[in-house]
Amino acid sequence: MTLAGWSVIFVVVLCLVLLISTRISPEIIFLGGLTLLIIGNAVTAEEALVGFSNQGMLTVAALYVVAAGLKETGAIHLIVNKIIGHSKSIRRAQLRIMAPVMVVSAFLNNTPVVASFIPAMEDWSRKNRIPASKILIPLSYAAILGGTCTLIGTSTNLIVNGLLIKESSTSALGIFEPGLIGVPCAIAGFLYLAIFAKRMLPIRGSGFDTFKDPREYTIEMIVDEGSQLSGKTIEEAGLRHLPSLYLVEIYRNGQILAAVEPEERLYEKDRLIFTGIVNSIVDLQQVKGISPATDQVFKLDAPRRERLLIEAVVSQSHPLNGQTIKEGGFRNRYDAVVLAVSRNGERVKEKVGDIRLKTGDTLLLEAHPIFVDRYKNSTDYFLVSGIADSSPPNYEHSVYAWSILGGMVVSVALGVLSMFQASFLAAGLMILTGCCKTTVAKDSIDWTVLLVIAATLGLGNALQVTGAAEVLASGLLKYADANPHLALAATYLATWILTELVTNNAAAVLIFPIAISMAASFGVSYMPFVMVIIMAASASFSTPIGYQTNLMVYGPGGYKFTDFTKIGLPLNLIVATITIILVPIIWPL
Repeated sequence: MTLAGWSVIFVVVLCLVLLISTRISPEIIFLGGLTLLIIGNAVTAEEALVGFSNQGMLTVAALYVVAAGLKETGAIHLIVNKIIGHSKSIRRAQLRIMAPVMVVSAFLNNTPVVASFIPAMEDWSRKNRIPASKILIPLSYAAILGGTCTLIGTSTNLIVNGLLIKESSTSALGIFEPGLIGVPCAIAGFLYLAIFAKRMLPIRGSGFDTFKDPREYTIEMIVDEGSQLSGKTIEEAGLRHLPSLYLVEIYRNGQILAAVEPEERLYEKDRLIFTGIVNSIVDLQQVKGISPATDQVFKLDAPRRERLLIEAVVSQSHPLNGQTIKEGGFRNRYDAVVLAVSRNGERVKEKVGDIRLKTGDTLLLEAHPIFVDRYKNSTDYFLVSGIADSSPPNYEHSVYAWSILGGMVVSVALGVLSMFQASFLAAGLMILTGCCKTTVAKDSIDWTVLLVIAATLGLGNALQVTGAAEVLASGLLKYADANPHLALAATYLATWILTELVTNNAAAVLIFPIAISMAASFGVSYMPFVMVIIMAASASFSTPIGYQTNLMVYGPGGYKFTDFTKIGLPLNLIVATITIILVPIIWPL
């Protein structure tokens, strides 16, 4: 091996050690590793930075925009709520998300599946007070395991199938042939996660912290005409399970229903009085079929989708100080509507229009975002702050969002477009159809994840161009040249290690010719080696950098590098054991 090859191996090992032993962010570590290689002339700048133009990395960027469109229209949230419901059990929530994701990922590319579910799972975990870190790794692992069950479930299977056709000219894998080994591994993985995931996964990035806000508001909502909530009970409508939010009473036909029971049914034009903290009020805004009861909301100039919730603290020089909100004509003066008022951290129970403003009152407003810029330095308010993600979903566009997602998946499955082309087309259509605003699209992209993907692809390319990857693979495999079964196990090990260091597709491409040559030297069938490569390259669980879906949940889950190793390494060993035992039985040597 050349000095450049050894340099690359040293830098890769150094990056892994820093990831495990320090709190330095992953993108800094990997970009630092690339910098060392470029400065040391181990590889050229073009070779080191190849990941920044990689189609896989750019595809993930586009998929973030597609996912944002699904989130903004409320499309994926409706599905998640139906799948998981209002489960308070971590294990039940994990099981109810893993099973459908495994099935879906067998027929759709697992990367867009995970990208679509992440924002919805984050919201669900916050509302149900279950840490996202307990849900997102099972989401990623389920997608990976499901992808191994069919030929089209993951790009690795398609790449290996292409290499197989090129090698044998006639042989090709059937669409369900990988499932002969993929399904047993998926079942075993599902059982392993069902038993151990709750205990082994950490509590990180917990939604609990968001409920420490002491300010409480009382807000009045109305059941819309034609609402799908009409006729449903409070429990069925999902209005009983929003954390730190309580349905105090219902006004119906001039009567007050106090101490509302979960079995109470809702009807059109019911006025619902809720009390709770601001985060819960935001969740209430996302519920389809109810709207703020104040008529003033519908008199604002900006469409509701363009407005957001804002908190503003009244100063002593506020022109309406001492006046009621209605007397002072608050909406006309500020082009904003007061939804609720908190005083000294406690809710003000009077009707909003009759509340007499005092210095220090915190107003919960609905207004155009320009309100924040206009009044943040005004003497009218001590503090003005917009509340993120408080715009109500654009449910009317959910059909467009689902159609775009379906079109993207079908075009890729039929081979009309590549995943790269389809994802960018879908992202563009999400913006053009109004499913996702341009500003939201830009904010939805997790640049940290993209930097990690680009940097690790650069390190992987450096391993390849310097010959280090091939030397490592050949070195592992040469110790197994006496026994075909041992060679099969060594092929799995070599592919798995390279998958964690490089990428799954690159690992498969590197190992394939070596494994085929070994099969020929033994005079045995190459199919067992092909199937071992497929499973080892796809089943990457023990590091976040081995598979794109792991990287995608890395940041949102608040995980450490070692979290993946702790729960993923045993799963890797389970899949490896099943594969090495069953493959020679299903595809005899």
